[in-house]
Amino acid sequence: MNDVLVLDRAATLAALDPHRLMTAVSDALVAVARDQVSAPARTAAFAPNGLLGAMPGYVPGLGLAAKLVSVFRDPDQPGRSSHQGVVVLFDPEDGSPLAVLDAEPITAWRTAAAATHSALALAGPGPVVVVGTGAQARAQVSLLAVLRPGVPVTVAGRDPEATRATAALHPEGEAAPDIESAVRKAATLYCCTGATRPVIRRPWLAPGTHVSSVGGSHGPELDAETVQDADLYTEWPGAATTPPPSGAHELQDLPTERRVTLLGSVLAGEAPGRRSPDALTVFKSTGHAALDVAAAHVVHVTVTGRIGR
Repeated sequence: MNDVLVLDRAATLAALDPHRLMTAVSDALVAVARDQVSAPARTAAFAPNGLLGAMPGYVPGLGLAAKLVSVFRDPDQPGRSSHQGVVVLFDPEDGSPLAVLDAEPITAWRTAAAATHSALALAGPGPVVVVGTGAQARAQVSLLAVLRPGVPVTVAGRDPEATRATAALHPEGEAAPDIESAVRKAATLYCCTGATRPVIRRPWLAPGTHVSSVGGSHGPELDAETVQDADLYTEWPGAATTPPPSGAHELQDLPTERRVTLLGSVLAGEAPGRRSPDALTVFKSTGHAALDVAAAHVVHVTVTGRIGR
């Protein structure tokens, strides 16, 4: 264990090179879609105010890792939750541990990368809006600031001060006065909240809107009408076929004929993306161990300059 790389939150975040991360997350999503990944459905132990989830996974070419992460409501900030834990990266050849990394930045940034890939693949032109002001929203705005610094981003949230602070992370960021007015103008909508009930309503969404919904660990972030009307995309089949915490609250009990397309299939050119300019598209993220593997791989390579030992 003496050779194991141990990084705290700041060091883990500093090593998450955004461009490498986007490439690795794309590779992981494609591998999931092609059934090349070994990753059991997330399991969790439930405490009174949250849960502790376990997510092991192996992705060819990226590595072997496991995440232990707690998702707890913040009693001082209703509607918000924290993600804390560790990601342990192992050598896929001999099983020896390589690194212990802070899970919070890995979770936030790999999720933001997947959401961004969904928007790049499925969204049409027009205003970009981020709903939320917590850690996930800040990671999303920060990633967009690196990848698309010249594209304006509007941030909407319940706390005006937090909304302004989150918008300030982007060189073209702007704080919206309220959520509904911002959503009504969006062509691309990132929902990054700790919602326990829907924060987005179908009548607010214009024709052709793309929604990347990555929140809702404790309940649905989108209303049933939005899900009903949308073309649906996910990271993995279990988002719609397994119950929470592995599956999405919004995708439970879908009709058997309802199609859910894997984002990795779209990225690989093996499934169609947007079918018409006016189609409503929803990428519903639950998180997946393959994405944690991808992010841990990026951190390890960035710090050490090598894959494995």
